Amino acid sequence: MNSSPLPFEIPKRMSLAAQAADSIKQAITDGTWREYLPSERRLCGMLRVSRPTIRTALRMLSEKGMVEIHQGRRNRLLSQPRQAPKRQSRLIGLVTPEPFTHLAVATYQIISEMRGHLSEQGFTTEVLVCQAQSVRAQRRKLEEFVRHNRVLCCVLLSVSKDLQQWCSENSVPALVLGSCHSEVKLPSLDIDYRSVCRHAGGIFLSKGHRRMALVVPHSGVAGDLASEVGFMESIQLNRQIDARASIVRHNGTAQNISAKLDVLFNSAHAPTALLVAKPQHVFIVILYLLKHGLTVPDTVSFIARDHDHIFETVSPPIAYYSPQDDTFAHRLSRLMLQMVNHGNLEPQPNLIFPKYFPGGTVKQLG
Repeated sequence: MNSSPLPFEIPKRMSLAAQAADSIKQAITDGTWREYLPSERRLCGMLRVSRPTIRTALRMLSEKGMVEIHQGRRNRLLSQPRQAPKRQSRLIGLVTPEPFTHLAVATYQIISEMRGHLSEQGFTTEVLVCQAQSVRAQRRKLEEFVRHNRVLCCVLLSVSKDLQQWCSENSVPALVLGSCHSEVKLPSLDIDYRSVCRHAGGIFLSKGHRRMALVVPHSGVAGDLASEVGFMESIQLNRQIDARASIVRHNGTAQNISAKLDVLFNSAHAPTALLVAKPQHVFIVILYLLKHGLTVPDTVSFIARDHDHIFETVSPPIAYYSPQDDTFAHRLSRLMLQMVNHGNLEPQPNLIFPKYFPGGTVKQLG
């Protein structure tokens, strides 16, 4: 006997791949990712499924015209299901490895001016401090902050390569305030530290100094790494001069800086000129020199890579580099407004070469 057709479709058990596809589709609908999906490996970790399952799920979404699959490259979003329009987030995250109270005065002023400009346009800002801890813990903290607060975009202030990479991998619009690591594709705004330190080394050489050193934090921050490259280039570009450059890396504490300088000045190649990064470390180094009877500039010439207003008030005034007027703050505010209004920026560095203020701490030898 023939049975009559059922008025409905018999329900089928949903496969794991179909569930994964639904989860990814929902995240796309919620606006979690904008232009690209995270890597397959990242999706496996987020959904706790195998790579074959993720690949099957992506094929399902590709067949629906939602995802464009690329071998060896990130998979691109093509379209999103129609949905009721959501109110766009107006929150911008400021991600920093240390509390704002620990920032240099000049950096604090730049950030404050940017926050003021964004506030005038109706945007709010919230600070997330990601202090030194495991990479996994830092990433989890940033992910929870971005997802929970529906952050529109982030400003990454001298954060680690891992946090820069997380934003890039997860298509979170972000501007690196500082130098971007070479493996990471994000827009950045920074002083051109490579050129600055190459220029400072050239000044020392032109003044007759043949033994010089760069004192820099052993931070792994891209700007500090670029400083080392530029400083050594000043020697390489003047090979006709018999000169020696040293890199003194420290952990930022007065005790460690003093210990490193002990080794440097007790060596056979004690420098006659120092280039020092970070304003707070400038004074530690100067106090060390005074304590050991090494006067500036008679015994040791001195240039600060960065700027602090107090450099101009001491005697002799300290030589330093600083962007003219409010160049840096204006450029930062303009880039941020472009990002919040247009969704993203080209992943390229925006570098500013500051002006050199000679002060009175560089002596002509010979």
